[in-house]
Amino acid sequence: MSKKNKNTKEDINMEETTDNTTTQEKVETKTEEKVEDKIEVEVKEEVVETPEEILQKEKDKYLRLFAEFENYKKRTSKERIELFRTAGKDVIVSIIPVLDDLERGLLEIKKEGNDKILQGVTLISDKLKSILTLKGLEKIEVKAGDTFDAEIHEAITQIPAPTEDMKGKIIDNIEQGYKLGDKIIRFPKVVIGQ
Repeated sequence: MSKKNKNTKEDINMEETTDNTTTQEKVETKTEEKVEDKIEVEVKEEVVETPEEILQKEKDKYLRLFAEFENYKKRTSKERIELFRTAGKDVIVSIIPVLDDLERGLLEIKKEGNDKILQGVTLISDKLKSILTLKGLEKIEVKAGDTFDAEIHEAITQIPAPTEDMKGKIIDNIEQGYKLGDKIIRFPKVVIGQ
């Protein structure tokens, strides 16, 4: 054989080898694609839900959203009611010292014995107290001999108890305390026995 024929045969063999390699690669690629398609189909089959499952999920979402909205409505209505109850808190707190002055004035008028002035100031005092009571203001009742409670009373000072049974109890009420609704807006200032 001549060199040319030899080269041609080698070229043909190389081409065949290259074709075989390319064919093998194509087959492997196709096989891999089929495997990937199968995996995707399996994954897609797992994700697919029945209409009942979808309906159940949507019902669950709806119920949760509805419950959340109901809780929101309840919370805002409670906040609104609380706001209305204590809306005038600042005004009432600023009026309390005037009420104290009015009570001290009544005590002084009683000492002088002027009945007409006493009657007029008493009417004004009663009217102011009734209006504040309608707005939710309540006196905190404190009497001498009551047990001291740090959550309700504010101790101004301690003095020696006049008797043994007055130790730890209220001796005197210096300043009246008030509640607005359930909240204490001014603690009663008291003297306790030691």
